[in-house]
Amino acid sequence: MSVLAPFASVPERSRGRRHPQAPDLHRNEFQRDRDRIVHSTAFRRLVYKTQVFLNHEGDLFRTRLTHSLEVAQLARSIARRLGLHEDLCEAISLAHDLGHTPFGHAGQEALDEAYRAASPDAGGFEHNLQSLRVVDHLEERYPDHPGLNLCFETREGILKHCSRRHALALEQEEPGGVGRRFLERTQPSLEAQLANLADSIAYNAHDVDDGVRAGLLEYEQLLEVPLLARLHASATARHPSLGGRRLLYALLRGLIEQLVDDTVASTHAAIATHGATSPEEVRRLPPLVCMDPRTVEAVHELQVFLRERLYRHPRVWQTTRAAQQVIRELFTAYLAQPEEMPAEHRERIPQAQAVVDYVAGMTDRFALREHARIFGPGSVDALLG
Repeated sequence: MSVLAPFASVPERSRGRRHPQAPDLHRNEFQRDRDRIVHSTAFRRLVYKTQVFLNHEGDLFRTRLTHSLEVAQLARSIARRLGLHEDLCEAISLAHDLGHTPFGHAGQEALDEAYRAASPDAGGFEHNLQSLRVVDHLEERYPDHPGLNLCFETREGILKHCSRRHALALEQEEPGGVGRRFLERTQPSLEAQLANLADSIAYNAHDVDDGVRAGLLEYEQLLEVPLLARLHASATARHPSLGGRRLLYALLRGLIEQLVDDTVASTHAAIATHGATSPEEVRRLPPLVCMDPRTVEAVHELQVFLRERLYRHPRVWQTTRAAQQVIRELFTAYLAQPEEMPAEHRERIPQAQAVVDYVAGMTDRFALREHARIFGPGSVDALLG
């Protein structure tokens, strides 16, 4: 651990856990959180949850697990240069997708739609809120409390986004807790802000890689994006004979290096401008972990390119629609016939929330097996084709 800056989170001054526990003799509180997350059931399931490409489509595409590991690596590297607490950044990064559905964003959208139709007053499905629910309630690893009983700082970092409706419900359950900042419009710790930005850096880079590997993007198409064209020119200037996958990796390394360096420089400048001198002061200031506005615009152009050329590619769109059908039909089936779920799920109330918990916790392949079990063999041929 490098020397901490005065505005970094410090485990000894943590706001604590919902269920008090004695300190560990060998690990700080944020390290304990990281270890609990890594040993959780929900973390292991991430290896079989979709990032963009379904798990069965190839062994080398990113999953939610490998994505989370890449986010954690980036967050730790940047935290070291900013003097932030690396262990807290790592814990947040590893846990940020624990509540994500099978089949990536397609599954999330379908589950939200089905939940809103079944329970209009519930406020829909938010995967950040579900990640918090996983670590607070659904993990069953300890005899004297539900969930993983993580520190406040880790929990608030997991809850990146939250609607006002859900924030009010959290505030009622835990006055002054992780929902409060969404009502008061204050900021989380710099470590939480950094984990959020590292998430964006990671998926922008690895979605380009996976898109080319899948044959859905040609390398030449990447040069339509001004940022990638500049990085290509820089890579070929240094290595004129480079081609193939090595050239792609040189471009992606350049992309990550540029975004990381920009984040460090821009964040240092924002902290100096606002005069942040403590973790408490950070919460009352605008977001400080940031990129230069010109870089933000360049990244936006890349994201538009990925949305149009990759995420809406006919092959991806075909599996997206089939995946959404699987989620919708599973939700409807379990809601109508709770006995199709394991006892520990069907006994929870309200029933619609129990179904959400069960479906959101599934891996891609388990969801496909369950759909085939309930609706018959061949029911997901379109998805697997």
